[in-house]
Amino acid sequence: MSIFGNLTLEAIPFHEPIIMGTLAVVGLVGLAIAIAITRYKKWGVLWFDWLTSVDHKRLGVMYIVLALVMLVRGFSDAIMMRAQLALATNGAEGYLPPEHYNQIFTAHGVIMIMFMAMPFMIGLMNIVLPLQIGARDVAFPFLNNLSFWLSAGGAVLINISLALGEFAKTGWMAYPPLSELSSSPGVGVDYYIWALQISGIGTLLTGVNFLVTVFRMRAPGMKLMDMPIFTWACTWANILIVASFPILTAVLGLLTLDRYLDFHFFTKAAGGNAMMYINLFWAWGHPEVYILILPAFGIFSEVISTFTGKRLFGYKSMVWASGAISVLGFIVWLHHFFTMGSSADVNAFFGIMTMIIAVPTGVKLFNWLFTMYRGRLRLTVPVLWTLGFMVTFTIGGMTGVLLAVPGADYVLHNSLFLIAHFHNTIIGGAVFGYLAGFSFWFSKATGFHLNERLGKASFWCWQVGFYIAFMPLYVLGFLGMTRRLNHTDNPDWNLWLYIAGVGAVIIMAGIVLQFVQLYVAFRDREQNHDLSGDPWNGHTLEWSTASPPQFYNFAVIPQVHDIDAFTESKERGIAYQQPERYVPIHMPKNTAAGMLIAGALTLFGFAAVWHIGWLSVVSLVAALVFFLTRAYSRNVDYYVQPDEIERIEEAHLALVQEASA
Repeated sequence: MSIFGNLTLEAIPFHEPIIMGTLAVVGLVGLAIAIAITRYKKWGVLWFDWLTSVDHKRLGVMYIVLALVMLVRGFSDAIMMRAQLALATNGAEGYLPPEHYNQIFTAHGVIMIMFMAMPFMIGLMNIVLPLQIGARDVAFPFLNNLSFWLSAGGAVLINISLALGEFAKTGWMAYPPLSELSSSPGVGVDYYIWALQISGIGTLLTGVNFLVTVFRMRAPGMKLMDMPIFTWACTWANILIVASFPILTAVLGLLTLDRYLDFHFFTKAAGGNAMMYINLFWAWGHPEVYILILPAFGIFSEVISTFTGKRLFGYKSMVWASGAISVLGFIVWLHHFFTMGSSADVNAFFGIMTMIIAVPTGVKLFNWLFTMYRGRLRLTVPVLWTLGFMVTFTIGGMTGVLLAVPGADYVLHNSLFLIAHFHNTIIGGAVFGYLAGFSFWFSKATGFHLNERLGKASFWCWQVGFYIAFMPLYVLGFLGMTRRLNHTDNPDWNLWLYIAGVGAVIIMAGIVLQFVQLYVAFRDREQNHDLSGDPWNGHTLEWSTASPPQFYNFAVIPQVHDIDAFTESKERGIAYQQPERYVPIHMPKNTAAGMLIAGALTLFGFAAVWHIGWLSVVSLVAALVFFLTRAYSRNVDYYVQPDEIERIEEAHLALVQEASA
């Protein structure tokens, strides 16, 4: 074995024109960005204010930037799959070789779930949650920075697989025996393992961080049942993260031992059992679905309450419904393999549990409807996303109840019907929720508004495109088209595949409009500034801070007396009351340690993929050195002095008074 392990020039896919063209475009875009940063002399700002930041608000923005970048990558895979299936009809081969197509649908699933939806959710949680509970930051700011860079490191490994070697061809679940070394001898599954392990550790640390933040750092007077509903939804999601992500870590660890050391945990011929992997994977995988959807439910609750000008109907029932979903989400995993041949009793139990989980979800839907009842609903962009979700997710929920019937699932499980259902809930639920939160809190995070007209146009492209893209898949499922096909020869399927391809193009138009919307917002930001701190007339504490919030969030930690804390403080006339004196504010300093530790672990993952032994040892030692250096370093905190606080607060009050006038 050479000094570079198994890595040779043959790992670069020169023979794949699509991949090489993509790499060329990515390289040109990266070069253009670097030139622009250099021209406008922003390298210092980028390093000191962003990349090394421990401020939860800036980290939230960086999470969302990562999510948007991976959305482009993941949707590119989706549009390639739709194009392949539209072209490869009547026995035609299409334009993608089978092994390339398999890599694409695997990468699409992994990227959209782990590297688009998860960072988007955590980004919104980072920006909003500490502000909602009156905290100056999260409990462990450095850990927050490290978590982000671990997630980014996993995304880097996924994208490196495009240029060096290959990605897994197993589907996003990587079931054995297909993911075992005998069936997948290449490096694709190794990229999969290390990307998920590194990012998964970051996600687990995030869950712990935010649970401690919520339980230990709430503003004085804020009891648990006084927390905003978005904070509650995120808390239940973080409980699921802490409970379920160690399972993913363990099962990927077992698969790693199988591939690297011939342990054969999942090899039947050697005494293992592949079903053990599938059980463990879905014991994580189904709670993961609710990790994604619960914060979106919280966003919809905030949006409906704000834009109807009413308190949320059934606050306590919403909290307990989220808790019920979290508990039930852990006892439905076996519905993912009703086809494996379990006993009737086992299938019946998991089928009934799956149906029951629709009850607390229905409670939420009716609470939103009752909140809107007799309210003055304003049809803003966040409200459109919410209304679109309520219709789309209901359809997805009904098809889920159908699939909860073991007999029906046995027929439909391996068909496109299941693909349509999954996207119906994840896109119509989680993604619509994140996009609603993005437009809702954008002005809070940046201080200026998004373009309303472009936002509405983007919504309608997403909404219409979704139905055109995925409703035909329900039909194809009933017609017998199975999953993971890269070509078809049944003429009855052709029309539906063509329609689905058109729908994907319309969704693409919606994504493009969102980026145009961002460009227009930044271009016109001077004209669209709204620093009043209350652009949407919201209810919770985050609206009592400036837009964007000061780096210390609250000059004086607020006292909370009511669930709708900001509305209550305005009614008492104390929303913007300046205190008689300020005290120094304790703040953490920025650090490059998180990036260095995550970078070293990412390098370790790359070395492990290619079996570069010396680099594995060096990078692991480097990560340990960076960690210990950070742990024993001094002067990692500082104090904002009262005179600086007073100057900032007076400027804020002047802006508020100007906006009010």
